[in-house]
Amino acid sequence: MRYSRFALLTEPARPSAALWRLALGLVVVLAVTLGLSRGVVALVEGLAPPRARAAFLDALTHAEDPLGMLALLGLTGALGLATLVVAETMHWRGLQSLLGPWPLFRAQALRVALALVALNAAVALLPPWPLRAASEPGLDPGLWLALLPLTLLALLVQTGSEELFFRGYLQSQLGARLRMPVVWLVVPSALFALGHYAPGHYGGNAATIALWSFAFGLAAADLTARAGSLGPAIALHMVNNTMAVAVVALSGDMSGLALRLYPFGVGDETALAALLPADLVLIGLSWLAARLALRL
Repeated sequence: MRYSRFALLTEPARPSAALWRLALGLVVVLAVTLGLSRGVVALVEGLAPPRARAAFLDALTHAEDPLGMLALLGLTGALGLATLVVAETMHWRGLQSLLGPWPLFRAQALRVALALVALNAAVALLPPWPLRAASEPGLDPGLWLALLPLTLLALLVQTGSEELFFRGYLQSQLGARLRMPVVWLVVPSALFALGHYAPGHYGGNAATIALWSFAFGLAAADLTARAGSLGPAIALHMVNNTMAVAVVALSGDMSGLALRLYPFGVGDETALAALLPADLVLIGLSWLAARLALRL
């Protein structure tokens, strides 16, 4: 009975719940996402002066400056658009059927976001992780504040697109076809983890970070099934990524929008490995805080 509200998302999926249709939908989502993202990059390259093309590609690849990081986050919107196209054309589902009832979605997202902002503020300000002592200056505070609306919008595009696909579409389609929670909790979370498995980038920490992502996926999937809307999962993802991208980030790649920077990057595997257990604990605390906020 704890997942009874999940019916709000699975019922709209039942008329098109055949597994072959979902499998085909996943292939189409991937193809459309790649096509859209590569098309946008090619368009910008074509419009940019020759000298600016290499700089644009470098900024997009490493995202160590604000423009590159905003562009990188914005490109993930291709996943959200592809999901909407596939849901509409292959499953006859509109945006609201993926998000859940709008009043419920809005109220739950707000409550979870406020709870998680409070939790992360406490973690940042209180021992044993004093933010200022453990980090170095990143963006100039004035520039950071000026860019904050664009940063939050880009993060909403990125987190919303990922949640729309993994929890709003994939999880609800599986839930409409299969009654076993272990399937529709684990499969989307495993694919989410696979998307974060990058040995070439994270080195020896790649498997650990994939497991971290799997745990995060499970937390988001559980909240979605309990709440009956995508609001809590998007709020969880949004607050988590805002802290990791805009507040305090690893030095180097993907640090272009951060106010503060850790004095190490992904190349320092020992320092990064020491940080990961605290992040895993924070996932668990965030999940608990979200449940308390929703009283679920």
